[in-house]
Amino acid sequence: MKVTHVAAAVIERANGQFLLGQRAANTFYPGYWEFPGGKVEPGETAHEALVRELHEELGIKVLRADPWLHREHVYEHAHVHLHFFRVRAWQNEIFHHVHSALTWQTPGALTVQPMLPANAPVLAALALPAFYAITHAAEIGVAAQLEALDRALENGIKLVQLREPTLSPQQREAFVHAAVKRCHNAGARVLVNSDPLLALAAGADGVHLTSAQLAACTTRPEFPLVAASCHSPAELVHATQIGCDFVVYGPLRETATHPGQAGLGWTAFAAEINHPFAVPPTPTFALGGLSREDLDTARACGAHGIAAIRSVW
Repeated sequence: MKVTHVAAAVIERANGQFLLGQRAANTFYPGYWEFPGGKVEPGETAHEALVRELHEELGIKVLRADPWLHREHVYEHAHVHLHFFRVRAWQNEIFHHVHSALTWQTPGALTVQPMLPANAPVLAALALPAFYAITHAAEIGVAAQLEALDRALENGIKLVQLREPTLSPQQREAFVHAAVKRCHNAGARVLVNSDPLLALAAGADGVHLTSAQLAACTTRPEFPLVAASCHSPAELVHATQIGCDFVVYGPLRETATHPGQAGLGWTAFAAEINHPFAVPPTPTFALGGLSREDLDTARACGAHGIAAIRSVW
């Protein structure tokens, strides 16, 4: 079956709400809700198609659309390759010219159904925050790390990785149990790096796989949330194939964790995470000497957000 390329927009307000449109009665899947967008015409890039479609469908002029995800889905009538963009700046009032209705929705709290089948992973990705905090208790001390974790949770951190390969087994177990309890009390999700048994024992939300563990995996670990560290397009493809919910990719710059290892830089990062048409990539956090000040650049390069160790705490 011929693959039809489609540009799709996650149009977002400053409060994080995103726009959905209800398909009209004279279309495939009438009444279903979808992200606005449309077919990429011959000679167009996906970005050009998005700008045109949003003007035709909603009457808006796109000021910025950052590349985000690709998804492929085979419907009864078409095999589609969806190019998702996150649109956070536009001109003109939004009005439905082709949809029967429009609605603003909150990530993780959808109030309309049914959604087009291809969009379930996209909705799950939207529930991921923009920052992924990684601990370093072995470097600063367990007590200091727990205090820093408490402050970060009070300031809104919602996704944490407990990465402590050099703590003793007893220290690591105690730290992980204490940190998971703190995260859950604050409404944050938490993953344990490289140790599924400890993640299960502590009641963590999931596990974060090292690149070596990822290479050895042929199926997704049985956790609600699974992430992985990736350093090449091939690893990114494999993480998607086994069903990881997101990955971290880098390093962007030389870091204290990997001294002497040159960073990718943003140009190479963008090229590698947008490796053309291999498989639909999973949400990707840029990693390696980054801080909140890098979020805008990361998004422009196609990243979901930023993963950081020192700058978070």
